Amino acid sequence: MQSLDLGLIGNCAISALIDRKANIVWSCLPRFDKDPVFHALLGSPKEAPGEGVFSIEMDDLVSTEQSYISNTALLKTTLHGESGSVDIIDFAPRFYWRDRSFRPQMMIRRLIPAGGRPRIRIGVKPRFEYGKIKPSITFGSNHIRYSGPNNTIRLTTDAPIDYVIEEAMFNLAEPVNLVLGPDETLADGATETAENFEKRTRQYWKTWANRLALPPEWQDEVIRASITLKLCSYEPTGAIVAAMTTSVPEAPDTERNWDYRYCWIRDALFVVRALNSLAAVSTMENYLRWIMNVLATARDGHVQPVYGVGCESELTENILDHLPGYRNTSPVRVGNQAFEHFQHDTYGNLVLGASQAFFDKRLMAPPGIDDFLQLEFAGERAFELHDRPDAGIWELRHRARIHTSSSVMCWAACDRLYRIAAHLSLHDRAKLWGERARQIKDTILKRAWSDKRQAFVESFEGEHLDASVLLMIEVGFIDPMDPRFLSTLKLFEEVLGRGPHMMRYEAADDFGMPKTAFNVCAFWRVDALSRTGQREKAREIFEALLATTNHLGLMSEDTDASTGEAWGNFPQTYSMVGIINGAVRLSRPWEGVV
Repeated sequence: MQSLDLGLIGNCAISALIDRKANIVWSCLPRFDKDPVFHALLGSPKEAPGEGVFSIEMDDLVSTEQSYISNTALLKTTLHGESGSVDIIDFAPRFYWRDRSFRPQMMIRRLIPAGGRPRIRIGVKPRFEYGKIKPSITFGSNHIRYSGPNNTIRLTTDAPIDYVIEEAMFNLAEPVNLVLGPDETLADGATETAENFEKRTRQYWKTWANRLALPPEWQDEVIRASITLKLCSYEPTGAIVAAMTTSVPEAPDTERNWDYRYCWIRDALFVVRALNSLAAVSTMENYLRWIMNVLATARDGHVQPVYGVGCESELTENILDHLPGYRNTSPVRVGNQAFEHFQHDTYGNLVLGASQAFFDKRLMAPPGIDDFLQLEFAGERAFELHDRPDAGIWELRHRARIHTSSSVMCWAACDRLYRIAAHLSLHDRAKLWGERARQIKDTILKRAWSDKRQAFVESFEGEHLDASVLLMIEVGFIDPMDPRFLSTLKLFEEVLGRGPHMMRYEAADDFGMPKTAFNVCAFWRVDALSRTGQREKAREIFEALLATTNHLGLMSEDTDASTGEAWGNFPQTYSMVGIINGAVRLSRPWEGVV
């Protein structure tokens, strides 16, 4: 049965998800939001059962082990069979070469005997056009070409080609290397390439992790979350995807199946802020380039909440009928209707995503006045739209309200522009944005507070609760010890809390009542508890949330609060951000760590 017990490998250009048995069950090429040549996570077409996977099999398999090589993005899976054992090292090459980042559209699998005389079978079964098209296959003495209508991939290997083509069982007497990538001849052989690239990729990630400013506690968890977030950034453009998958449902037997392989301005902001807190600022620099491109291409003053990783604005949503879906839960969607939405928090998220760059002295190319003037466009829209209905942070498809969280982010846009202008000595602009921020804040405090509920509610003059309101303190809108916020938090815990987990909201949405808890909401709760002086309770909940990560420390979007099972797209950047933020907020100082 399909599960989210998966590991992620990647190099900030491509990625793959690998299950406990070393099967690559998801990998999109040539980038995160393109064709999944390996798509077994969502099943296979009826006419091609068992295809869409890159497998390493043992007929006499007894058990498996899986872990990341410490402080790297290299994944090690060990298969134990009655005949012997084999270690499989999976990675996507990434290192500096000739003074630039080397991140080819390539993944490497190294199979190393680890005891006995293991017998294995290599199954390379890609398909194209989301599984519709079987590739044509040609081969030479040490490579196999898999060709589709718009793409050809090449496997170069030192394994016997006949065994790979026929998927024959054979004795693994010595290491075997499998290099899958573009239809290009390697400069060196498969053996030399795999060994060299593994060594250099290990060193790259260990050096990267070494430079992180880690909290004293939960360092392993933070390093894994940080590397995962890094892998979700598409370095050629600076975009950051919300997750690597599409259509893993939020809950069983539901139509809440979405394509998250795109860059939401909101989600990317949280990734940038989390990595910045650990001194990993290069992602912010790259993302700032992406933001400026979005602003330059915005049409009619409107900025979409989500774009393709290459700033594509059209993400038309389609349903694929030929794939059965994760655990046979349909529909399988490609594209996301959210690109058509009006979500007014987008403008605040844009400004917040860029704001630290104006103050950070470490950047190689810090933004200046011209960038500020371009960013003001987002502030103008935020001020104009702060009290108008939108689809909100949860992207409701058939209902618009004046959402509190959207208005708070509009306030944040004006507040940060005020601070940036003051920093740049643009006194007239600072005065303007400061006045606008105060005006929006007064409106929110008046219209989002419910005397009936004694809480800030999800929309102006509304009555329902929504966990996104907790972001008020994340962006500095209100003092955490303000009695109104304390009352809000108390009610949220009573109504939305499910043990350590938390629901997004209490009212039904377009698809009825949500069935699973949204992981990032639980981390917002942890942050709120910590900021309001309930630190030990926050630590207890944080530890419980960490216990729900998979065996590799990765988290999806949602959790079934009753079973602890993971649901939703994977790995979810929001959730991994929560791990970092919680650890940074709650860690004891070095002197208090045992």
